[in-house]
Amino acid sequence: MNYAIIAAGEGSRLAQEGVAKPKPLVELQGEPMIGRLINIMLRCNAQSISIIVNEHMTEVREYLESLKLPIPLNLVVKTTPSSMHSFWHLSRVIPEGKFCLTTVDTIFREQDFKGYIDSFEADESHDGMWAVTPFVDDEKPLWVDVDEMMNITAFRDKRWDGAKYVSGGVYAMTNQAFAVLDQCIEQGISRMRNFQRALVEAGYKLQAYSIDKIVDVDHAGDIITAESFLNG
Repeated sequence: MNYAIIAAGEGSRLAQEGVAKPKPLVELQGEPMIGRLINIMLRCNAQSISIIVNEHMTEVREYLESLKLPIPLNLVVKTTPSSMHSFWHLSRVIPEGKFCLTTVDTIFREQDFKGYIDSFEADESHDGMWAVTPFVDDEKPLWVDVDEMMNITAFRDKRWDGAKYVSGGVYAMTNQAFAVLDQCIEQGISRMRNFQRALVEAGYKLQAYSIDKIVDVDHAGDIITAESFLNG
């Protein structure tokens, strides 16, 4: 399995709230968030890891360049206007085949992530598998509509009666999705949620995989919440 991490955000909210370290280097359980993600991916049969950081994150770039991994690490240094644009730049270096993409501030339990990856690796009937969660932590969640077989039918900005899941910010798919991503870039579309909608509109078969809890680190207080979640 190939993996990719979007770590190109500015982390401005954390900085404004007194967190000195760049977001990817904020420690959880004594480990930088980005290092924790990399180690989990290595333990989940990583064949390669591709990461994008912005041009201002020299400390993060230096940290990544200092790592000695047993697999290829493809590092992209680029400041982008959105996570979807970051993904587009990563798509140029992600190897052929199945891969899993996540943002650096998406926090999950390792055993939950492993179960998700195992399910996607075994699945041959879908074009992608999205981690979803009934736990709503995001300030502007993306709601995921599914049928009785957990096939994704729509992505919505607002909750509706009967809604159960929001996107967990973890996406597993194949390189076939890059055609839709390229079209989004060409059409001036931005934001990952609009790319996800474009996949559904293009007829891609996406499966939802439920994880009971996934949290985001956007604010200083979220660091304590994430620590408590992982230690619980």
